Amino acid sequence: MRASRFFIATLKEAPSDAEIVSHKLMLRAGMIKRLGSGIYTYMPMGLRVIRKVEAIVREEMNRAGAVELLMPLVQPAELWQETGRWDKMGPELMRVKDRHGRDFAIQPTSEEVITDVVRTEIKSYRQLPINFYHIQTKFRDERRPRFGLMRGREFTMKDAYSFDRDVAGMQQSYKIMYDAYVSIFNRFGLQFRAVAADNGAIGGSGSHEFHVIADTGEDALVYCPASDYAANIEAAEALAPAAPRATATQELVKTATPGKEKCEDVAAFLKLDLKQTVKSIVLTVDKEVDGKQEKEVWLLLLRGDHELNEVKAAKVPGLGDFRFASEAEIVEYFGTTPGYLGPIGTKKPVRLVADRTVAQMGDFVCGANEAGYHYTGTNWARDLPEPIVADLRNVVPGDASPDGKGVLAIQRGIEVGHVFQLGTRYSNDMQATYLDESGKPQLLQMGCYGIGITRILGAAIEQNFDDKGIVWPAAIAPFEVVLCPMGYDRSEMVKNATDSLYATLVEAGVDVVLDDRGERPGAMFADWELIGVPHRVVVGERGLKEGKLEYQGRRDTAATAVAADEMPAFIRDKLAA
Repeated sequence: MRASRFFIATLKEAPSDAEIVSHKLMLRAGMIKRLGSGIYTYMPMGLRVIRKVEAIVREEMNRAGAVELLMPLVQPAELWQETGRWDKMGPELMRVKDRHGRDFAIQPTSEEVITDVVRTEIKSYRQLPINFYHIQTKFRDERRPRFGLMRGREFTMKDAYSFDRDVAGMQQSYKIMYDAYVSIFNRFGLQFRAVAADNGAIGGSGSHEFHVIADTGEDALVYCPASDYAANIEAAEALAPAAPRATATQELVKTATPGKEKCEDVAAFLKLDLKQTVKSIVLTVDKEVDGKQEKEVWLLLLRGDHELNEVKAAKVPGLGDFRFASEAEIVEYFGTTPGYLGPIGTKKPVRLVADRTVAQMGDFVCGANEAGYHYTGTNWARDLPEPIVADLRNVVPGDASPDGKGVLAIQRGIEVGHVFQLGTRYSNDMQATYLDESGKPQLLQMGCYGIGITRILGAAIEQNFDDKGIVWPAAIAPFEVVLCPMGYDRSEMVKNATDSLYATLVEAGVDVVLDDRGERPGAMFADWELIGVPHRVVVGERGLKEGKLEYQGRRDTAATAVAADEMPAFIRDKLAA
């Protein structure tokens, strides 16, 4: 590729609405152009990266035995209604009507469509297992699109769906896809971690997320440096303290704490460790009983220095559809506004759930349900009935690892892939069955596997950048090598040497771009450093007279002189490495 025949449109400054590094650099490097909120045109430079990502994904999916098809972007509402997701998905599901008034969804994912395909095409156990995949545009109407391709509304995703006869087969297909994902991310050249995760709204029995490690990542990844344990913070188990519950040593005392509403302030006022305090979180569950709307109020107790994990809370039986209580509801059930809430002496009965840590505490401090007061010396059994006990909190660094092999650490990551064991979640709703050896119908066991193709770009940049711009891994860079001739339009010697090297590299299969635009050296170098091409060769008269060319890797601090006739082999070795 010659730069004069390509489209290069770099910017010195990013638009003011660009928030994170990857968004700023992709706009500055001319890789994307904003069309609307969360919607971008992929410009030629960015599209080259996308195509390389897709090629790696496609090669590894094919190698793993998956079969490519292409499902429609627009899907009939009837399929989504069969699984209940037409209503459950909420406003993120973009709904449209055709000229006849029929409802359709612009797909955010394709579980319903692929299940419909399989229930009509797969009849016998002899046709199983089968794994279909496609690479297709998706749309999710995010409430607050931000961060460029990291949280856009329109994006490209690879989603695959496996179908098996039984759970063992489904787990085997899952393992094949897990291993394929490891190969994919290794080939991308990215530092990543696979972590156990919660299935969320998609349903099913187990899943793993694949995260690109980056300090700017939205997700907290929990892992044990001494073992293979790793999980998203939503799914990481917080073990109960190993020590037995502390014995009561204090009397229950209603203590004045004027103006002290937060646990931190109460602990400081009482000159106590924050870990001796308990915070109260009030949830409401709306339910219909005998045709009437009723509400059930729950009080969750966490240690003062811990944070509620909402995913875990929703798994407490009866709390699946909780919402945070309104202030009016809090006053109605506790007799006071937030800040002094506690489990003793509520105005109306509430259901009480204590985190595992709180259930082991003694002589703790909690709200007294009266403004300006807290109880000190609170103890279970004596002052309070034994609660429902559940894992409610986020883990913190230093917590014991659930596998018993050390303590936990936390790092940041960007989710770019997710594999799910769905089981019969969709085949049951849509009656997708096959005939077994005895001719009896059986529900298909299903798995699904997604990779955010366009999200990979943002994640890769968040992990690989410096003050000059992007630093692409060679496998997904828009070009592997850039040739930067000094005076290409003025020196016959430079032009001939550059053209010869370019032709040799092209013939060798190297993805090379020759910058023949006639730019000044400083501007030319700045463009390619911003764009992030990993290998640069400078061709100049002075070097050519000595039989030398200059090579510099994108991460190198200085150039290396290489004999002109050895440069093609030198480049091939660099790419092979």
